[in-house]
Amino acid sequence: MQGATLVLPAPAKLNLMLHILGRRPDGYHELQTLFQFLDHGDELGFALRPDGEIHLRTEVPGVPHDSNLIVRAARKLQAESGCQLGADIWLDKRLPMGGGIGGGSSDAATTLLGLDQLWNLGWSEDRLAALGLGLGADVPVFVRGRAAFAEGIGELLTPVELPEPWFLVAVPQVFVSTAEVFSDPELTRNTQPIKVRSLLEGGGRNDCQPVVEKRYPDVRNALILLNNFTSARLTGTGACVFGSFPNKGDADKVRRQLPATLPSFVAQGRNISMLHRKLNELAKK
Repeated sequence: MQGATLVLPAPAKLNLMLHILGRRPDGYHELQTLFQFLDHGDELGFALRPDGEIHLRTEVPGVPHDSNLIVRAARKLQAESGCQLGADIWLDKRLPMGGGIGGGSSDAATTLLGLDQLWNLGWSEDRLAALGLGLGADVPVFVRGRAAFAEGIGELLTPVELPEPWFLVAVPQVFVSTAEVFSDPELTRNTQPIKVRSLLEGGGRNDCQPVVEKRYPDVRNALILLNNFTSARLTGTGACVFGSFPNKGDADKVRRQLPATLPSFVAQGRNISMLHRKLNELAKK
């Protein structure tokens, strides 16, 4: 991060439930999901460039520079705003790719919000969220930074107030292909819509979980293991699985009992993302 003048977090998220209601004519799926953020994530650093160039200074294995969502988000904001400035960007990557906890989408959202500030664009949250939707269905929830009930393809957001327990998140060492999961013929696609009120009373499941368990034994084994201690669930299309605990001590205690071959972390669930809390801090200075 040496040289960065603005450093911001890119938090993880959990899908506390995920229902698939049907497939749309455009190939996307209608869904309902409940997002909550974690106080754990990547970190991005930004520095202004006067020459209009966008440079991601951190190499991400297996992801070409120009294909990275961070670079794509920066260039898209640059093009749509007509901004002549550029940026150097650094990434401290802590979230797994293909984990279902929002790594790439969160990085893209932090890039949009960070560069809006660095370039003094003054764009509204609505405008940034609309731009982010073109990068991925999960980007708007990170741009808005509030726990939400999501509908449509995940872009229709209703803010919600949820309990903020501590989560133990296990990270099976596999990359789950979201496209493969959503194209699997055995995927449930006819779940009846649920009202947000009944959802907040504890309803819901993850319709992707049976397909992922069948395709990825490592994920199934992680769920079996975690279920010995708490009610475990897949987040998004995985690979990460999670369980909730009333306090950090209980979560840490279970984490210590997991095998070394199954990486994991403990973090608190939050209704306001740590990105937005950081931006609010900076605004007060």
